[in-house]
Amino acid sequence: MRQRSKTLATWLALLAGSLGAHRFYLHGRGDTWAWLHPWPTLLGLAGVLRMRVLGQDDHLAWLLIPLLGLMLAQAMLAAIVIGLTPDERWQARFGAGRPSGWGAVLGVIAALMVGGAVLMGTLAFGGQKYFEWQAEQARTAAG
Repeated sequence: MRQRSKTLATWLALLAGSLGAHRFYLHGRGDTWAWLHPWPTLLGLAGVLRMRVLGQDDHLAWLLIPLLGLMLAQAMLAAIVIGLTPDERWQARFGAGRPSGWGAVLGVIAALMVGGAVLMGTLAFGGQKYFEWQAEQARTAAG
């Protein structure tokens, strides 16, 4: 079993966790969950591109963009969980190594800031688009 760095895993989750980089690092190329990470992320990016090209009235983009936000939020949550795992437990699971130090702590702080902003933005976007859709349906029904 190869040793895995908790600090590196935290930062991989922070920077490329929505693509599954931290899972590939920790569990290898055979990890099914790691291979499932990029697809919703890419669909969310496609939604962003659709909205840039077609404008805010594109309903498919409304559905796809929250996928990107949720994938980014789950990556930040993974970074927080990895970074806050006690060193003893980490060493028992991923090999004995040196203590993680401040690198993992700084990664957790960054993940908290980014994850909070992304999650709030995703919820606000989804809620706004839902209520806009409701208003559009009401206008259509009224006449």
